[in-house]
Amino acid sequence: MSVVKDHEKALDSVIDEMISVVTNSKQEVFEIGEESRKQQDTLNKEVKEIKREVENIISESDELERRLKASRVRLSEVSKNFEQYSEEEVRQVYNNTHELQTQLVVQRQKEVALIKRRDDLEQRIKTLANSVQRAEKLMSKINVILTYLQEDFKEVNDALESAKQKHEFGLKIIEAQEEERRNLSREIHDGPAQMLANVLIRSDIIDKTIKQRGMDEALKEIKEMKEMARSALYEVRRIIYDLRPMALDDLGLVPTLRRYLSTIEEYHELKIIFEFKGKEMRYGHKFEAAVFRMVQEAVQNAVKHAQAKIIRVQFEATDHRLNIRVIDDGIGFDQEANKNQSFGLIGMRERIEMLDGNLKVESELGQGTKVKISLPNVYDDQ
Repeated sequence: MSVVKDHEKALDSVIDEMISVVTNSKQEVFEIGEESRKQQDTLNKEVKEIKREVENIISESDELERRLKASRVRLSEVSKNFEQYSEEEVRQVYNNTHELQTQLVVQRQKEVALIKRRDDLEQRIKTLANSVQRAEKLMSKINVILTYLQEDFKEVNDALESAKQKHEFGLKIIEAQEEERRNLSREIHDGPAQMLANVLIRSDIIDKTIKQRGMDEALKEIKEMKEMARSALYEVRRIIYDLRPMALDDLGLVPTLRRYLSTIEEYHELKIIFEFKGKEMRYGHKFEAAVFRMVQEAVQNAVKHAQAKIIRVQFEATDHRLNIRVIDDGIGFDQEANKNQSFGLIGMRERIEMLDGNLKVESELGQGTKVKISLPNVYDDQ
């Protein structure tokens, strides 16, 4: 019994450590966002002050131009009637005109310098605004991860019974989490991040294209840039859908599964057949999320590991139970050799058992795989 408790404490410690790391990262991202926002406010105030200074300088320059014009008229009059003025009067007129001209040049130099400073600050403000926006998006993603750690992982930990299974499952949790992070990072870097970087580059050269090659070429650049942005948006939506489909809360389980399977079919260029039998209805939110993740896990296993060309998802809703089958024509596997080796199947089995359901997997090498799930209906989460 003490060994079991030791293993329970060890896994709890691992999960608590992960939660602590993510929480600290959330705080760091928040501080970065707040610092960027403060700098943005400071620069906005400086820009306003510079604009006031520019207005004052323009006003002073206008006054200097008026006085210089009058002084030049006076200088012209003195030059034409040189013999009528004393040497001191002539010198004073020349010096006054020269001084006014010098002051005007200095004022204009100040105006140019202030305008350049204003433009630089406004560019920095835009950069800081992007940093604030990125920080807010990261905060949202971190909140999703924290929810996953604090709720789903705790449920899994409570459901595990043996010390050996807890130990192995904890290690596989960490391994799977790190793999998902690597995959997500790689997908974002190679997909939407790269596309958006290209969009920024294209947007910078559109002005040059208009000047150098004409409007028709610029329109082509804009069209290509729109396609890149559309592709990036598609990739972001696909990644978000893999994490947690927002349509689940709005549309319900069956429509969300249809949309998800259609997206997977399009993205991986394989055939997915969805067969529904029964009456579409809403269940409890947690129950719908759990069922969706079970189907998602089974389909992802077929996509990633089975090398399947056709996946058939059969969904039967009766008055009292949900019966789900995910059948693929892939390479299959030796069930005896792979017993208790699949993290996905272990997690799926734990979820199903917590819902008083049952799971059956049938597979042979070269004969594909059948995943059969049967669950009692849950219409609320209480």
